Amino acid sequence: MHLVWPCPAGSGPLSDADLERLYDYPAGLTRPWVQVNFVSSADGAVTVSDRSEGLSHPADKKIFGLGRDLADVILVGAGTVTAENYRGAKLSERRIARRRERGLADVPPIAVVSGRCTIDPGAALLTDTRVPPLVLTTEAAPAERRAALAAAGAEVLVAGEHDVDVRTALGVLAQRGLYRVNCEGGPNLFGTLVAEDLVDQLCLTIAPLLAGAGAGRIVAGRPTDPPRGLELASMLQEDGFLMLRYRRSAGGRTG
Repeated sequence: MHLVWPCPAGSGPLSDADLERLYDYPAGLTRPWVQVNFVSSADGAVTVSDRSEGLSHPADKKIFGLGRDLADVILVGAGTVTAENYRGAKLSERRIARRRERGLADVPPIAVVSGRCTIDPGAALLTDTRVPPLVLTTEAAPAERRAALAAAGAEVLVAGEHDVDVRTALGVLAQRGLYRVNCEGGPNLFGTLVAEDLVDQLCLTIAPLLAGAGAGRIVAGRPTDPPRGLELASMLQEDGFLMLRYRRSAGGRTG
């Protein structure tokens, strides 16, 4: 990968240390800091054949893995867990060492937003993981579903009455010291985070591909008014893929 912007004179391919410096979380966090990761086609599609895999590239996967390596927790919606057949995070010894150097737990837990506890207790997320997942749900979720997930090993946490309140959910994570939040979708969860003005950074890969009509966008659900301002923080490219990193505009978020 090469850094396109900002580009120091005489710069060559980026090292792993360069990427870590670019994508690391701010130091001294006292509240959850939310990074969102997405890949999109050049014409805005979020999937090909209902999966994001068709839009990806080794460089994008490296950034995706780095997002996990530097985070305290991976936040994801229940629909994405099902569609992408999520498992617990799998890290190599080198990646675990990277986390240990930063004082992070060896493996980040996956926190799933599921208002009705629809995750299958037999899903790979629970059966193929090194750390128990967190399920962020509601008081209205059926008691038997909550109990089944708890029995399967999940930590079930209530973050709302009838719908998951994402601010409450982030507060629940913060109570566990999980400030570095790496959100991997899906579009509805991203839309809610945008509407609540809770996105601090967007890491967006643009694939050199026209997917055509049919697929949704990377954001869905609640409308946002006014739009949230972003500033370009860095732009990388490899084989025509652009890895863009945007941060919220100066002035900070509203809450």
